[in-house]
Amino acid sequence: MGFLLPLFYLSGHCFVVHISFLLKHISVFLCKFGLLNLSIFMDNFVVSARKYRPSVFSTVVGQEMITNTLKNAIRNQQIAQAFLFTGPRGVGKTTCARIFAKTINCTNLTPEGEACGSCPSCEAFGKTSSFNVFELDAASNNSVEDIRILVDQVRIPPQVGKYKVYIIDEVHMLSSQAFNAFLKTLEEPPPYAKFILATTEKFKIIPTILSRCQIFDFRRINVDDIAGHLAFVAKSENVQADPEALHVIAQKADGALRDALSMFDQLVSFSGNELKYQHVIESLNVLDNEYYFRLTGYFLKADTRNALLIFNEVMNNGFDGQHFVIGLGEHLRNLLVCQDKETVELLETSKSVKTHFLQQAAQCSPAFLLKSLEIINDCDLNYKTSNNKRLLIEIALLRICSLITAPSDKTPNTISMVAEPSPVKLPSSAPPPVPAKVQEIVPPEAPSTRPVTPAVKPMESVSETPLMAAEPEVTPEIKPETIQNETKTPEPVKPVEPAKVTRGNTYSGINISNLMSSADSGVKKAEEPDKVLPPDRDAFSIDMLHRTWKEMAALVHEEPDFSYTLTNSMPELREKNIIVVHVNNRIQLAEINQKKTWMLEFLRKKLNNYGVTLETEVNEVEPGKKVAYTDEEKFKEMNDKNPSLSTFKDHLGLEFEL
Repeated sequence: MGFLLPLFYLSGHCFVVHISFLLKHISVFLCKFGLLNLSIFMDNFVVSARKYRPSVFSTVVGQEMITNTLKNAIRNQQIAQAFLFTGPRGVGKTTCARIFAKTINCTNLTPEGEACGSCPSCEAFGKTSSFNVFELDAASNNSVEDIRILVDQVRIPPQVGKYKVYIIDEVHMLSSQAFNAFLKTLEEPPPYAKFILATTEKFKIIPTILSRCQIFDFRRINVDDIAGHLAFVAKSENVQADPEALHVIAQKADGALRDALSMFDQLVSFSGNELKYQHVIESLNVLDNEYYFRLTGYFLKADTRNALLIFNEVMNNGFDGQHFVIGLGEHLRNLLVCQDKETVELLETSKSVKTHFLQQAAQCSPAFLLKSLEIINDCDLNYKTSNNKRLLIEIALLRICSLITAPSDKTPNTISMVAEPSPVKLPSSAPPPVPAKVQEIVPPEAPSTRPVTPAVKPMESVSETPLMAAEPEVTPEIKPETIQNETKTPEPVKPVEPAKVTRGNTYSGINISNLMSSADSGVKKAEEPDKVLPPDRDAFSIDMLHRTWKEMAALVHEEPDFSYTLTNSMPELREKNIIVVHVNNRIQLAEINQKKTWMLEFLRKKLNNYGVTLETEVNEVEPGKKVAYTDEEKFKEMNDKNPSLSTFKDHLGLEFEL
């Protein structure tokens, strides 16, 4: 123990350092001869993300294109001086960088271009004691001084192996000065130095760095690849896992395999060695797909009551409203994807759930799904700004339910809740139908701005005698004299109230769906009002026309130019019903022609005359009179009236702007 005596004469700091150094060597000595077991001081558990980290290119998940390129470059001895690995988190950027550094220093490569794992270089790499691989975290070493130290290390050639590999993680965190200090070394490094830069934000790296690197874009790992790797890990760990549960984990990971493995460890700690679907959705706070399948079934039945009850159940289970909306939009998107056999591959889920999607997609039409997605998207956009968020979602659900009852939704595979009107049979005791000529046809009292096909009003006693259709024309056997005698018989048919009959249409009863469908199919375009509108009604004076014109100009006050044109262009009445308006130029003419249909409809309604026509004329400039448009012409017109303006202009040295 005499060698310990000099330690007591050292300062306090050096004394602690030497004692810790001595204890370290003593513990190693005891462990070597089996006198000390260090496992009692440490935890043997290793997270799955580290335990199952790929060690060769063939075990990298979901990046086959990049790994094949790197293997071919090593096999053909075409290794670049610098690489940039970019992509989202947890997709294998740093892992591929380490495998690449290990492989290029391997002395016994396999025919596939993989590291052997048994040579001294591979063994040193496996024990993290290789002197040829250096990792630098740019997030904490981002100064110019750190890069200068790195550059100084590059000058020293490797003592063992062929290459020195520098892996700089999160390289986008380097300062601009550090990037500039690194440029020259990155452009012309020694032949034995290789640089691998890894980042999640490529756009933050200056272009001069990007131009000196081979760029590899890592993509997000798809759900099937993540689920397959989780199944391998579960089998290795003796965990019984449902395929649906693994797919939920893969979807929740959003393309990051490291996140999926972390969630897998968490769920195994929660449920033990048996991983069930119900445990996964409860632990990860995922809304079960069964809610959306049931809700879509209620949509197709227009069952608003159960649709609202489903949403209430979801809210009572503690889920966020926007989370529910996003999930419903994803569900409707999956149903739309299942409409075509070629797009079914875009559905990332298990086989059993995919079968359920295909069955429900067969009951939905693409038009219904597209309109539903539009409603859900609007709800999602307005969710954050809404004061009553629950009401917003409930209105969206009710709107989707109402799509099924809409008469326009007649596409195939759509369940329509609109009942077709059944033909009404006339009882034997009821009188025969009355011809249309007997009914007194009266023009409508108040013309509508939009001509809609009117419906026949029912008779007085609807409960006793069902309403029958009025035939549009009299049969040849009935003569006018006979009709006149029938109207004067002792027991005449009860007169029908004035009916609004449209030529060529018959009605079997008043039905809202019939009225809506006839309104959609029988409405004429506004540009052709003369074909369906009634004849002239009232005459009007020029004063009445001017008052109506000013009222129309006041309605467009939000369009100052158009309002000014109407206000300063009072019309004149030509012949009987021809209204002529004079404008000053072609621009005003185009404005009026653009809104001519609306103006004509407004005038006809206000003047109560549907024979009105509107004509537009451009005023001609009198001979010898020039309208000033440019600044020079305006100045000339003003100078002719006041010649002192020219003197004033010359005195101040003013010129016209070009």
